[in-house]
Amino acid sequence: MLIDIIQNNYKIISIVGMGKNAGKTVTLNHLIEEAAINGITIGITSTGRDGEGIDLVTGTEKPSIYAFEGTYIATSEKALKLGDAKIEIIKVTDYRTPMGKIVIGKVRDAGYVQIAGPQTTKEIKAISNILIDFGAEVVFIDGAINRLSSAAPSVSQGCILATGAVVSRDMNKVIRDTLHAVELFKLPEVKEDTLRILIKDIIQKENISLIDENYNVKTLDIKTSLNSGKIISQHITKSTRYVIFPGSLVKNTIEDIVKGSRLIKNVTFVVRDGTKIFVGPVDWLRLCRQGLKVKALNSVSTLAVTINPYSPQGYYFDQREFLNSMKKHLKDIPVFDVVHGGEYKDEIYR
Repeated sequence: MLIDIIQNNYKIISIVGMGKNAGKTVTLNHLIEEAAINGITIGITSTGRDGEGIDLVTGTEKPSIYAFEGTYIATSEKALKLGDAKIEIIKVTDYRTPMGKIVIGKVRDAGYVQIAGPQTTKEIKAISNILIDFGAEVVFIDGAINRLSSAAPSVSQGCILATGAVVSRDMNKVIRDTLHAVELFKLPEVKEDTLRILIKDIIQKENISLIDENYNVKTLDIKTSLNSGKIISQHITKSTRYVIFPGSLVKNTIEDIVKGSRLIKNVTFVVRDGTKIFVGPVDWLRLCRQGLKVKALNSVSTLAVTINPYSPQGYYFDQREFLNSMKKHLKDIPVFDVVHGGEYKDEIYR
């Protein structure tokens, strides 16, 4: 069971998707049901809005979130009124969203709920801790579309990555993109204590900075890496060893730095974690061959991958081939087909 990976090992887990309709909510419902079967008290929140019957962006049907009695939820005041579960409000927080304040509730009569949680990673972590304080043994964070930030180690202890046919009509591309996401999540960490202290301070101050071989820090007057690659490259010298990016790292920035500096092979880029990198697998491989080296302050633990062989556009993959292919490539990470009931044994699909 998917819940077996989490039970007694982790307190806060994020569920993130490779795209919209990749199966995040199906995965969440699967975990909710398994937790209920095993008598595990859970908490649920979200980095966006989830649980509505019709997708607000695409207009397509989507699965609702079913919460069992005893479940703790953190949602907005307006979203609280949109489900049919009977919920006792036990705390009104000071955290605000476009749909009102975040409230903490406990499900008294099981039913469907809509979750509209906090907007920032700091607030998500704080709300998750409140749910634990009230009695949740495990908190599940439902990540919003294309917001992998909830998987960051500063928020959750591990993530479950949902992927599926919606990513591409080409199964091989879906597998490649999923592998790439997992690889970025597990970027090697910066290990040296002195260096980690410097990097933590730089990231907290939110300024792109360079560190030389003697641990001297040069702070650039740049708040974001977007369109700043040429400027950054001009400051890289023979003694530069690290370039620290407090925010996101995108393809165009890396390409401009690589083009603008011949010293790139002597430098390591450092990000907070792999959720901050936005470079596709083909470009990533090309840039790495050009000498790109990237590390993370903290790596992201991918506990499992769930797959959805169906796309709302009407096409689908053969479920057996898709599951077996994904399991073949993700040797060290459990893969679950939550649409068809969980982790099938290879011999079933021979």
